[in-house]
Amino acid sequence: MIEKNELILAIETSCDETAAAVVQDGTKLLSNVVATQMDIHQKFGGVVPEVASRHHIEQMTVVLEQAVTEANVTMEDIDAVAVTEGPGLVGALLVGVNAAKALAYAHGKPVIGVHHIAGHIYANRLEKEFEFPLLSLVVSGGHTELIYMEEHGEYEIIGETRDDAAGEAYDKVAKALSLPYPGGPQIDRLAQEGKDTYNFPRSYLEEGSYDFSFSGLKTAVINKLHHLRQKGEEIDVENVATSFQESVIDVLVDKTYDAAKDYGVKQLIVAGGVSANKTLRARMEQRFAETDVELAIPPLYLCTDNAAMIGAAASVEYHKQNYASLNLNANPGLMM
Repeated sequence: MIEKNELILAIETSCDETAAAVVQDGTKLLSNVVATQMDIHQKFGGVVPEVASRHHIEQMTVVLEQAVTEANVTMEDIDAVAVTEGPGLVGALLVGVNAAKALAYAHGKPVIGVHHIAGHIYANRLEKEFEFPLLSLVVSGGHTELIYMEEHGEYEIIGETRDDAAGEAYDKVAKALSLPYPGGPQIDRLAQEGKDTYNFPRSYLEEGSYDFSFSGLKTAVINKLHHLRQKGEEIDVENVATSFQESVIDVLVDKTYDAAKDYGVKQLIVAGGVSANKTLRARMEQRFAETDVELAIPPLYLCTDNAAMIGAAASVEYHKQNYASLNLNANPGLMM
């Protein structure tokens, strides 16, 4: 048994990953179990909410027991139970929230509700300590946001998507190219082999804005594909993937760089599922190499949804004693 420290058992079920983890002191990962449903949803071309919820119910007890066992602790050692309360799919969230409340009630532990995006940000704290003020680019299937933080647990959204999130645009373009789900990794792989020959538009919006817009880019790609098919011309999938990805990454990197400079931050955190993108990681490293801003990008296993990040974010709320009541409910539209 480990020496007694602050131990948080965390649960994440916001979409199609059933995950549980034990995190010590907000920075040390003792276990991190993820049961993915990717193969199940792949045949549907996307996540089916009802199917996701049913599989969460089937996997929840298994991943919880495995997380506690791998951490070499018991429920008596746990100081709090944390869970993603939103945003996400309501049915999926409900499975995690109810499991967390049941555990907390049965073992007399406090329960902590965590914002999913805060979790993605705090995944980085499992690798290196935060340096404030910092800026976080959160980029995933449902979110593209620039978040400014002056201290732990305080979030100011200075830029967000006005339509499609970057990851959503990836999936829609991938579908238009008849690529398997999830589309992001497929496009990133093909983009390594192509060239930016189509010169798709870059949407920077009005001057001084840190907001994002990828709907126009998605439409431009789909229209180009439709036009080429109507004319019977060959579609170079690799070049389409490269051209699309170059447009997305140019905007992400440029806006993030401008915001980091304007806000005078010490650290830039890149978080969310799309932070696993090879080209995005490389371009961020290249752009910030000659600045005084420390770049933090989590390892690949912490980029996608997991419970370790929820435990790390919950640690801050634990020290503030920001506990939820047993009336805690799933909040699919939860705002920061």
